[in-house]
Amino acid sequence: MKTNFAKITLIRACACIALLSISTLAQNVEPGFRSLFNGKDLTGWAGRTNHWSVEDGAITGVTTKENPAKGNNFLIAMEDGKPLIVDDFELRFSYKFTGDWGNSGVQYRSKDKGNFVVHGYQADFEVGPNYSGILYEEGGRGILCQRGQKVVIREDPEKPGKHKIEVTGKLGDTKEIQSKIRPNDWNDYVVIARGNHLQHFINGVATADVIDEQESKAAKSGILALQLHAGPPMKIQ
Repeated sequence: MKTNFAKITLIRACACIALLSISTLAQNVEPGFRSLFNGKDLTGWAGRTNHWSVEDGAITGVTTKENPAKGNNFLIAMEDGKPLIVDDFELRFSYKFTGDWGNSGVQYRSKDKGNFVVHGYQADFEVGPNYSGILYEEGGRGILCQRGQKVVIREDPEKPGKHKIEVTGKLGDTKEIQSKIRPNDWNDYVVIARGNHLQHFINGVATADVIDEQESKAAKSGILALQLHAGPPMKIQ
């Protein structure tokens, strides 16, 4: 993620995380935000250095035929030598894929499972036409909100421990939302989490709106991480 993943900013009260692009880093960070990326190296992040680096002022994840990802792996945001914990926040970042295939995402309020494996809420994005903007739960309940939906997640009264998703509204047509996403170019992503209300936006367009009322599974806080998906060779910034 050219994290652009070069934009991450975090506030504590309502943790505002914004992955700030290198061009932004030289300027003032918006009040209430803090940058989680210095635009130079992976200071403040922990991950597999054979897959993660900084190119052109952006956090970059790369897999090749010679150096594949053996399972999804993650670059974890750190603070004082430990994973950064976020609860309520606004996260702003930009991402860009290079090539014909790619699948990635930002984990938030997630759990560190060890060996750079992370489970939990994921703001998804991909090269393909279906999943950018959805809410996915890595290592858990799977797809929780399809693109363009407003949903409420509850305990399934007929299946203890399982969840039930109720679609309560529509944000827009998934194909129309996809048309706003720029292939092989920079796209701006915003994630807002307040209590059990989770919202995703790409290029200013709302893509997912979730109320997670399944108390046994809903995450109130957790770590922040960037995903590099297993599969064909790919490059995400």
